[in-house]
Amino acid sequence: MTADAVALEARKLADADGEPILPARPRTGQATEDEGPTASVTFLADWKLSHLPPDNRPLPSVAHYDQLLQRPGRTAGEKEGS
Repeated sequence: MTADAVALEARKLADADGEPILPARPRTGQATEDEGPTASVTFLADWKLSHLPPDNRPLPSVAHYDQLLQRPGRTAGEKEGS
């Protein structure tokens, strides 16, 4: 856990003052009568990725490296040193 998460949990425990802590219920995004307005959390990395322009570059090719793997004068079944 990060220090921020630990601080948040500590604040929750301090605010409870002896009240039983109930597990968090998943929110539906709509506030009910007993709940206040809900807020959504957006992670910074997700926000940055959603605001990037589309990547129109072609996929990289490694075809030019294939010539480095081929050794002239050898066949596929030949062993080295033979």
